[in-house]
Amino acid sequence: MSALTRFLGDTPLRVLLKLLVLSFLVGLVMNAFGWSPMDVLYGIRNVFVDLWNLGFRAVDRFLGYILLGAAIVIPAFILLRIANYRK
Repeated sequence: MSALTRFLGDTPLRVLLKLLVLSFLVGLVMNAFGWSPMDVLYGIRNVFVDLWNLGFRAVDRFLGYILLGAAIVIPAFILLRIANYRK
């Protein structure tokens, strides 16, 4: 078995034939849905952008909850400290 055959997993001619058949089937399905290769690339890019934004949106939401709670907790803490300081 040659290094090329071992790398490809089969003879080069059979691999080429399999790739041609698979390419035809994928092209047929993509054409049926009206997709182009750029649509697929943009879709993959959008998945990563959405994941990126979701991560920062979660951090933003978390910090928003902290600030919302701090608007009540910090003044209450200061008032309690002042009230306990007099005693």
